[in-house]
Amino acid sequence: MKCLVTGAAGFIGYHLCEHLLGRGEEVLGVDNLNAYYNPTLKQDRADRLSAQSGFEFRRVELSNRPEVGELFDTSDFDVVFHLAAQPGVRYSLKNPHAYVDSNLVAFVNILEGCRHHGNPHLVYASSSSVYGSNKKVPFSVGDPVDNPVSLYAATKRANELTASTYAQLYSMAITGLRFFTVYGPWGRPDMAIYKFVDAMVRGEPINVFNHGQMRRDFTYIDDIIDGVVRAGDASLDRAFVPEGPAGHRLYNLGNNHPSPITDLIDLIEVSLGTKAERRMLPMQPGDVLETYADIDLSVRELGFEPKTSLEEGVWNFVAWYCSYHGVTSPSQHA
Repeated sequence: MKCLVTGAAGFIGYHLCEHLLGRGEEVLGVDNLNAYYNPTLKQDRADRLSAQSGFEFRRVELSNRPEVGELFDTSDFDVVFHLAAQPGVRYSLKNPHAYVDSNLVAFVNILEGCRHHGNPHLVYASSSSVYGSNKKVPFSVGDPVDNPVSLYAATKRANELTASTYAQLYSMAITGLRFFTVYGPWGRPDMAIYKFVDAMVRGEPINVFNHGQMRRDFTYIDDIIDGVVRAGDASLDRAFVPEGPAGHRLYNLGNNHPSPITDLIDLIEVSLGTKAERRMLPMQPGDVLETYADIDLSVRELGFEPKTSLEEGVWNFVAWYCSYHGVTSPSQHA
């Protein structure tokens, strides 16, 4: 099977490529290696992938229509996994144009590429952020999602609406996956767990927003990748789509077990063997109090089953962080 993975040098994209290569698939990975966070981490991921048989890496700007056109003109794909995006809720308040280019323009370019080149099944990343200020929990894919509280969330919801339109107009099979607070080794430095560990290792205080009164459905990367791959595999026969050979489906991929942010910090303290200096701060614009995934549909139709406890996941992340940064104790971190 020939797979295109966009955002291949990103956190989730890297792990997806590793999994696909491990089972013998041919993978073309693309990324623009932008500087939203340290490009060295992205390059290190890309280098590890490029050393493996069956993988090809290309640096592509997906908001550039001719570049995307050339990508599809020169390769045929069985499945397209579109994970590339401009992430981050708070950053969208500072640089909105990055979200328009990377999350809206690029998404339409990918849709057009699929449409005009054999209609490979498209599996794309959405986000739990689309649930916005919804009060009912757990969040279900059937819930109204008309109140995004950040531009990032608005762009992800726009992706879902656009995908649904393309599926209907052009008989395309498209699957959207709403990810819930993904964490694990090789994770993004802008995520809470990375920020907390990094600050604690440096002996610096950590920022705890809304005075710690928030809950997140932390989902370990291996569980997320299992769900992504299951969605891609299920789409090959397309029999799971009720409306026939084409259609748009949405699934939640979460742990189905939200935890207080303070529990995450407690587990990091145990894993590092050091206490955090907690700087309690008010709620930030664009944040939500809780995320909680209803995964009944994902379990029923994809066989999705998250298995990794927060304790195990935090331990694995801290172990990777210390190995990657050459840290054996907080005092030895440069």
